[in-house]
Amino acid sequence: MKLNIKDKFNTLLPADPILGDSRRQVEQACFSYVTPKPTAKPELLHVAPEMLNTLGLSEADVKSDAFLNVITGNAVLEGTKPYAMCYGGHQFGNWAGQLGDGRAINLCEVEHNAKNWALQLKGAGETPYSRSADGLAVLRSSVREYLCSEAMYHLGVPTTRALSLALSGDEVLRDMLYDGNAAYEKGAIVCRVAASFLRFGNYQIFAARQDTATLKTLVDYTINQHFSHLGTPSKATYIAFMKTVSERTLDMIVHWQRVGFVHGVMNTDNMSILGLTIDYGPYGWLEGYDEGWTPNTTDRQHKRYRYGNQPNMGLWNLLQLANALYPLVEEAEPLEAILNAYKTDFDRASLHMKRSKLGLELEVAEDSALIAELEAVLQLIETDMTLFFRTLSAFNPEESTDGLATVQNAFYNPEALKATVKIAWENWFKAYAARLKKETATFEERQQRMCAVNPKYVLRNYMAQRAIDAAEQGDSSLIDELFQMLKKPYDEQPEYEKWYAKRPDWARHKVGCSMLSCSS
Repeated sequence: MKLNIKDKFNTLLPADPILGDSRRQVEQACFSYVTPKPTAKPELLHVAPEMLNTLGLSEADVKSDAFLNVITGNAVLEGTKPYAMCYGGHQFGNWAGQLGDGRAINLCEVEHNAKNWALQLKGAGETPYSRSADGLAVLRSSVREYLCSEAMYHLGVPTTRALSLALSGDEVLRDMLYDGNAAYEKGAIVCRVAASFLRFGNYQIFAARQDTATLKTLVDYTINQHFSHLGTPSKATYIAFMKTVSERTLDMIVHWQRVGFVHGVMNTDNMSILGLTIDYGPYGWLEGYDEGWTPNTTDRQHKRYRYGNQPNMGLWNLLQLANALYPLVEEAEPLEAILNAYKTDFDRASLHMKRSKLGLELEVAEDSALIAELEAVLQLIETDMTLFFRTLSAFNPEESTDGLATVQNAFYNPEALKATVKIAWENWFKAYAARLKKETATFEERQQRMCAVNPKYVLRNYMAQRAIDAAEQGDSSLIDELFQMLKKPYDEQPEYEKWYAKRPDWARHKVGCSMLSCSS
């Protein structure tokens, strides 16, 4: 197995001088050298062919012992020095101090086809940042991360990627719902891939410690390696850097809202500096359209990270990043201008996205009211978001004005369409039909456009849970089935029609399908 190793992070940035995984506060260093924990009996469950090609690997490499050993932490590539990154973060709005890679170990950086990629193992053992944890991961969380990161990529959502999913052969003790009922589960490791795993928290930790020198070193490195188009690091470049991060974060969250994805734990240590979806924990897709829904049991009281609040949380997190960069800029006004622009730019981008979901190309003043009314009626009766927008593409007012019949299958309980609710829906469809008459595109053209932004298939939690349950019994075929299907989420794929369905009743309150914790 040959990779074109081009390590930069751990060669250009200051290292923790202390070796080993003893828990400690790491000062004036961006990372600590660590060694992955050897596993008992590793077993490869799945590999992403696209990522193999992206990294310059082949199917023949996958069959080698070297590949399995590297992606499960049993061997370290020659000439590399694995490490864990130091960062801090706000968790649920409160400053948590030093956090860091507690169960992630960065293996190396690879250059292929003029692109640089960082390889990282999640669940490969303890680091100085593991606090009281063991640094390991279990099969259920690993399956969810592996499938979801690749699914998001094919949905067109900025995201980290995954190379492989493997069993460690070890048993890992976990309290799934933090209710005192710990049990042993199968251990697993995901090899994650991204241009960088830098987070907002990487910068926050140095600002919080008033370590401006290391902060500047890290920011300059980030600009030189990942934002070189902005120019040589300077005060003006730092401002441009903040602006670019804000724009990328905005774009990512607009995509989340478009497909109905809820991250579940938008802490600042889970926010990528590249605007990538990172750290797939208690995520979920909207089943019934509900702006107040969060998949995270830890968040169910205050619902800070609910679907409808994700745009606001993006702004709040960007404010924390701006505070971290302030010591380098020393001016509040340009940073405030960027944050203010986020508000107006998000409204504009969100309106454009919602128009596209409805098949509207022209910009008409009353569209905002039409969309607001739709979001209101969607919550009058439990309506599956994915099915609704996909079936809405079949609504052709030139042939029939009965919009309810078109989207009937999206309702969880059609019998609940009582008089007032039915009237509200009918009124909306009348307004929508009238609005469509202002468009110049044909029905077929509009339907094609709508199906290109409204996916038919998303990774619903019950689907992931079924794959997990089968894998627990030694059957990984469902992982592969979902992996293949989710490569083409906008295509009809009649062979996978069984997955184009509302969440089944058995999954409504099942652990892993509706209730997820940060250990999920």
